[in-house]
Formats: sequence, C-alpha cells, structure tokens
Amino acid sequence: MKNKYRILKIAITVIILGFLLSFSLKKFSGQKITDERISVKMNEKTPVYFIDEKDIKQIVIKENPSGKVGDLNIPELEKKINALPAVDSANVYLNLNGKLNLDIKQRVPVFRLNNDGKDFYVDEKGTEFPTSRTYSHPCMLVTGDVKKEEYEKLGELVDKIDKDDFSKKYFIGISKYKDSYNLLTSEGNYKVEIGDLENIELKVKGFKTFVEKYLVFQDPQKYSMVSVKYQNQIVTTLNPYFKENDSILKAGHKDLAKVPTVSTVKRAATKEKPAILKKAMTTSSKPKQSTKPKVVDKPKEKKIVPEKKTATKPKTKAKVKIE
Repeated sequence: MKNKYRILKIAITVIILGFLLSFSLKKFSGQKITDERISVKMNEKTPVYFIDEKDIKQIVIKENPSGKVGDLNIPELEKKINALPAVDSANVYLNLNGKLNLDIKQRVPVFRLNNDGKDFYVDEKGTEFPTSRTYSHPCMLVTGDVKKEEYEKLGELVDKIDKDDFSKKYFIGISKYKDSYNLLTSEGNYKVEIGDLENIELKVKGFKTFVEKYLVFQDPQKYSMVSVKYQNQIVTTLNPYFKENDSILKAGHKDLAKVPTVSTVKRAATKEKPAILKKAMTTSSKPKQSTKPKVVDKPKEKKIVPEKKTATKPKTKAKVKIE
C-alpha cells in the first residue's frame, strides 16, 4: 500500500508540474527572450573562463532567431551547449515566470599536454579539449609522448604536487622521454627522474630527503639529473658545465699551454749537450763512471795518467774498482 501511495503521489506531482509548465508556456510563448530574462550560472568549483555569459547568450539567440519563448527548442539548445569542447555539462530549463535558466559546468584542466606539436588540455576525467585564444588556464605543463591510458595516473601525480607545499615549490613541469618521466625543477638546471608513475609518494619523499640533507648545502647548478626511480637509492649526475668543473678544465688547459715551453727547453738542452760532451771527453774518457759515486772518491788516480794513449786503461781499472 505504501509503494502504491508513493507512485500515485509522484504521478500527481508530475501532472501538476506539466500543467503549470504548459500553462506558463502558453502565457509567455509570445514574449521575447531578452538579456534580462536569461540567467547563466557557472557551477565549477575552480573558476575558469573558457566561455562566459556573453558566449552562451549568443548561442541562445542563434538557436532561436525569432527570440520568442514559444519558438525555443530547449533540448536542442542544451545539446548545442553540451557540444562545446570546454563544457562538461549543461542544464537548460524555463521557470514558471518565463525566465530561461542555463546551469553550466566548464571543464577544469588538470594539466596541459604538448605532444608532437599538438597543444591541448586534459581534465580530471582524462578528456582532451583544445586551448583557447582568449584564455590560458594556469596548470602543470607536460611534454612528451603520453598515452591516453596514462592520463589518470598523470592527473593523480599533478594533484599530489599541487597539494604538497614542498612539491609545488620545486616542480614546475613534467616531461616524458621514452618510457621515463622527469620532473622539471624551479631551482637549477637539473631534472628529477622518477621513471614510471608507480610509488610516486615514496619517490617524492626520497627527493625531499636528498634536498633537505644534501642539496641545501650545495649549489643546485652542480647537478644535471637526480634520479629517484630506483628503490631505496638516489643517483645523481654532475653538470659538466658547472663553474667548479670549469675551473678544473681551465687548470687542465693551463697545463697543456705549458707543453710548448717545455719542448723549447728540451730543444735548448739538446743543443747544449754536445758542448758538454766535448768537455767531458777532453778531461776524461770515462763518461760512464761520472754517474757512479765510487769513481768520484779517487780523483788522484785520474791525474796520475799523463799520456792520452793510456785513456783506454782507466776504463778497465774503473770497472774493477766498481766491482
């Protein structure tokens, strides 16, 4: 009995509303739909401005050239507004006083994707829609060959970055190279390599630890890559153009610059060597013994030899003495 009573109550309510609507349509069918009699409401939580009240009113006028309430096709008008790329949903209805109401919810971009020269937005449902010439929504910029099946997890990553003060401060963009994702940072020229989109919280936490314990005491320009894609470890790549590295390179260039001067010294030395050898040959015919300390201990024996013909004999004596 209760169910029958509820059904009967609903049916009576529908009949009454239909009667009132038909009555209001007959009453206001000949009236003009002016701007004052059109109410446009945007119901999205985050304010976006891809379309405005003026755009909707122009569509209403275009769909109803006569401007009369009775000539207005509400289902067709609602369909036209829902077909707009930036519109998520639209509800069009007439009040009993003949006022036209349009409740519209626009798409809110989660990130902006630049893929193979194409630039478009993606909302929280993973729906793509084009950019606007008149309005640019501030959101995370993503570049690379991102697949549609990755939109959902990529949206979750962007949402976590936006809700975390540390991540929001450091990460200003996302890029994908092959199958690996990188987070672009606001400090330095380095990227944070996260690999795939799994275990994002743990990876961001690892980078945060690295920043707090190490990076705050160093120049951010020192690194070109900080990788947190590996489990329980962080791998860094040095920036080859960092100024400290440049000082090392400059030192190396200075050493190389000294090489020509060394070569000239060697040439001068080689020119002087024949003169030294001649002096050595005139004084004594034992050049090999000059490098040996035992021969130097007895200079008197060298002076005893009066004749140059016996120059070959001291060699044998020197060898014996060295032995």
